[in-house]
Amino acid sequence: MLSKKTKYGLKALAFLASQKGKEPVQIAEIAKQENISQKFLESILLSLRKTGFLGSKKGKGGGYYLIKEPKEVLMTDVMRVLEGPIAMVPCVSLNFYEKCDDCPSEEDCSVHMLMLKVRDSALEVYRNNTLADLIA
Repeated sequence: MLSKKTKYGLKALAFLASQKGKEPVQIAEIAKQENISQKFLESILLSLRKTGFLGSKKGKGGGYYLIKEPKEVLMTDVMRVLEGPIAMVPCVSLNFYEKCDDCPSEEDCSVHMLMLKVRDSALEVYRNNTLADLIA
């Protein structure tokens, strides 16, 4: 299930992407428009800033803004930052692989085979969508 952090992060990114120009938007405005707790949103936006999706400006006229064009923001990157590994189990993860302790053979594991298909399906969707697709 998608975490609230990821859902709210996607909503905030889509809101920022839909703004005309690159003017900073205050957290309070994003929180109000998207019905998100301001305190929770602050931590999400900070994470997105630290990972290079957003810039911020302090003081009067300050707030958050997108650094890249929406069509350059890949959903695979956003999902990995907000949600973590895309794979549901570590033995099929491309970036966070770990062998499962309870599995003597990945090749014979029915769960492993199913989770490979799930991971590949999710990656197909994420790779073929950008932030621009969320606001189209």
